[in-house]
Amino acid sequence: MRQKFMLAMTLLCLPVAAGAADITGTAKVREGDTVMIGTTRIRLSGIDAPSVDQLCLNSKGERWTCGVAARDALIKHTDSKTWTCHPGQAHDRRGRVMARCEVDGEDIQKWLVRSGWALARISHDYDADEKAAREAKAGMWQGAFIAPWDWLVRNKKTTILGATKPPESAHAILLASASGPIAPSPDCTIKGNVNRAGECIYHKPTSRWYARIEMKISKGTRWFCSVEEAEAAGCRETRR
Repeated sequence: MRQKFMLAMTLLCLPVAAGAADITGTAKVREGDTVMIGTTRIRLSGIDAPSVDQLCLNSKGERWTCGVAARDALIKHTDSKTWTCHPGQAHDRRGRVMARCEVDGEDIQKWLVRSGWALARISHDYDADEKAAREAKAGMWQGAFIAPWDWLVRNKKTTILGATKPPESAHAILLASASGPIAPSPDCTIKGNVNRAGECIYHKPTSRWYARIEMKISKGTRWFCSVEEAEAAGCRETRR
């Protein structure tokens, strides 16, 4: 009995395992809520941003690659700044570390939600920031969109959010993908892909290689509605 008591006391006195160490450094932004610091993939917890192939409508009711816009806004806002991420105990189903992050001392999740590039998710920490973004018609709130978590399992009954009343054609646009195998609309048939040198190249339907380009998000592809849109995204026309 004495031995069992001593063993129990010894176990109670053992130090509790410390949480995972902070992850610091400059980050490579993959999506509006996903970054890489070194070789660690980090999913920003407490929020949900649109996937890079998600489509929204802008303030004029026009098709808009809001997922790309959210990613690019985060890249611009955090360029060359130091990230400090505080990992939780969990990983998501894609193996990413769930973490709260600061960029040069700023709560980056708060900035994303308040800027309208992400929605508060699960916790209520950023509810006030989401309300402020909605009232200011910031980011995605300027037009119409589907909540990022709904977009993954979207159908014709999926709720549309936003500051403006969407046109009748909204569902057809919002349910489509900027990088799926089928063009999001008959007017958006220019293909964009990334070559081995990391350049974005666009191909009009008359391009020699047009039919050979497989449209998959994993390959870095996306659809454009015009040459102007493709070039504004930093793409150049194929030389063949």
